[in-house]
Amino acid sequence: MGKIVLTMFVSLDGVVENPGWSMPYWSDDISAFKAEESAECTALLLGRVTYEGFAQAWPESKDEGAEHMNALPKYVPTSTLETPTWNATFLQGDVIEQIRELRKEQNLLIYGSTVLADSLIKHNLIDEYRLLIYPVVLGEGQLLFHQGTTATLKLVETRTMSTGVAMLKYQRIEQAAE
Repeated sequence: MGKIVLTMFVSLDGVVENPGWSMPYWSDDISAFKAEESAECTALLLGRVTYEGFAQAWPESKDEGAEHMNALPKYVPTSTLETPTWNATFLQGDVIEQIRELRKEQNLLIYGSTVLADSLIKHNLIDEYRLLIYPVVLGEGQLLFHQGTTATLKLVETRTMSTGVAMLKYQRIEQAAE
């Protein structure tokens, strides 16, 4: 059985929106961590907005890891896009059931994709959360966990990055009926 891993850049006050604020903290150890999590996955699961942004940036990128990122299969729940590019498959119809099926055989990594993440959290489908907590307070913006969202998690790893960013890795411990 595979798993679904959600990776997010998060401010101290829980904001995950438009993480351009994270760039001053980028470091070699964060880069190495991101390469590790990318190497562990067999496919990406991306929300439509993240997919569109990534599909514009990555195919022409010369960045380290671009070849791997471009080669990975991508699954994108969407009701608005019609023609997949960038090695993507669009999921339509009963998306939650399709993701459950993919999870049986794939290690799926979700970058950002807050709307998708919120839906999967509500369906108890995130197996692991990898949160990079940045030492900034933004005061406003979209949060990872919305009012009414519940989850029971177990902290399984922590790392402090050289720029003061804390990586917290949590696994879901409450297994609801799926």
